[in-house]
Amino acid sequence: MSALFEPLTLREATFPNRIWMAPMCQYSAEPDGAAAGTPNDWHFAHYAARATGGTGLIITEATAISPEGRISPYDLGIWNDTQVAAFRRITRFLAGQGTVAGIQLAHGGRKASTERPWKGGAPVGPEAHGWQPLAPSPVPFAAGHPVPDELSADQIGEIVDQFVAAARRALAAGFEVAEIHGAHGYLINEFLSPHSNHRTDAYGGSYENRTRFALEVVDAVRAVWPDGKPLFFRISATDWLEDGGWTADDTVRFAAELQTHGVDLVDVSTGGNAARVSIPTGPGYQVPFAARVRREAGVPAAAVGLITEPQQAEKILSDGEADAVLLGRELLRDPSFARHAARELGGDVHVPDQYHRSV
Repeated sequence: MSALFEPLTLREATFPNRIWMAPMCQYSAEPDGAAAGTPNDWHFAHYAARATGGTGLIITEATAISPEGRISPYDLGIWNDTQVAAFRRITRFLAGQGTVAGIQLAHGGRKASTERPWKGGAPVGPEAHGWQPLAPSPVPFAAGHPVPDELSADQIGEIVDQFVAAARRALAAGFEVAEIHGAHGYLINEFLSPHSNHRTDAYGGSYENRTRFALEVVDAVRAVWPDGKPLFFRISATDWLEDGGWTADDTVRFAAELQTHGVDLVDVSTGGNAARVSIPTGPGYQVPFAARVRREAGVPAAAVGLITEPQQAEKILSDGEADAVLLGRELLRDPSFARHAARELGGDVHVPDQYHRSV
């Protein structure tokens, strides 16, 4: 059997294949009012297309735990029950196609309150539905970005509570997997890295202090997320800085700790926390980081980053570098990537009855 189409079981969830959809913001929700952060017809069509295409797991875009946790005013959220009801429509459809539904719980931190990419992606203020960003330290992400407000210890506790409330709503919305977003320069990643965390209290300085907030979030979410359902953690394995940043060695160490705190799989990406760094991109350029987590920490890992061909994805798994592959842009280009890969590799994938004439 093709490694890509071998089912994977984590806790009580069985994924029909190892072709998974990475979280990708769509910037298509209403920015304010009663419908703010709520999935709409675009989101339903977007996720439904990848489910009918045979994708084994679909993880929603970074879904904010609070209004100020959105990366842009147009992002999804799960801070109220209106959003829960709208998500149920999506999770029901995905389950009907045999696709596991996952949600990425996120807080944008100092990189929040930005415009949509096709509008330039620059920070926006109240005149454009924006707000004042929050962060572990009053250090802007880059020139032209606002100085974020430094979180107090009480505010940190409130954000942990918001993650818990979001996890409870995600469960009510029908999700089978919860992923905590600790990557790409957003709030949890900002705490992890000494590049962005300049605190001198219990949440800054040493490795143990910088990882404290992330572990508090993991523990709090795991406590309310059912034992039978998997919990993932997305991490940026490196800041791509020569010094003063989060490193691959830190990631291996932290991945092992995450597992002891109830995380079932680490979704390994890189970068996003430091502006204007040189990143040596190329096909599968982030896969070695996932391989280190899997090999050295002994933790199930998913690989991401310029994975575009079925044979390439197959080799990553057959070589033992990852337990699954998460595709981003390739699934935007080809919603039926899994079906096409199954045809090429001789795998078995769900095909809706309505599409059997295409097999």
